[in-house]
Amino acid sequence: MQSKKGYLQTKWQAVAATAALLLLTACASNPFVSTWRDPDAQPLMVNGARIAAIAMVESESSRRAAEDAIARELEARGAIGVPLYTVLPNASPSNEAEVREQLEQQGFQGVVVFRPVNSRTEVLSDFAYASPNYRVLWGGYYGYGWGTPWGVGVTAQPDIRSDNIVTVETLVYSLRQNKLVWGGESTIRNPSGVERMVRDTAKKVAAELQRIGLLEN
Repeated sequence: MQSKKGYLQTKWQAVAATAALLLLTACASNPFVSTWRDPDAQPLMVNGARIAAIAMVESESSRRAAEDAIARELEARGAIGVPLYTVLPNASPSNEAEVREQLEQQGFQGVVVFRPVNSRTEVLSDFAYASPNYRVLWGGYYGYGWGTPWGVGVTAQPDIRSDNIVTVETLVYSLRQNKLVWGGESTIRNPSGVERMVRDTAKKVAAELQRIGLLEN
């Protein structure tokens, strides 16, 4: 028969193992809010393929910076990434036929589309539990907690900050079939600029496409 001490040790090990599993699951969580893939899509053959980088951003300077960043990420993965503004500088919703004609004439095989779809501000409050009174139990919080009169409310002062959260939509199209192959939405917290935002998003997309077998390593 298992002793009480042995039983408690086993229970504690089980709790610790469960906590570790939950932590690993959280760390491995999907960076995308949502994703979709064509069930019939085959692995993308990007090496040497001409792929257009399209950023649907109102600001012309931001659009060009974003398309340059997308093209660089495509180049890093073996494709010939081409910013759309170098093919058609004045791209807009009204000249879709012209854009399509240019891409078809120049032998483009695919398109990666980047579009910010939402921006919101999130106000966060972190209580100062890193203060000396809270940092350790013995010689710290034990005496502080008992020695603080009841009814005074929360004694840890909150640290208020606001974060800017941008939701980005990324779409991968095959131009041969005029078909969406993969799409996903991801969020970026406090982006430092368009180029950094695109670069971080492109890396997430590439990793996800590799994970699901649509992009060869």
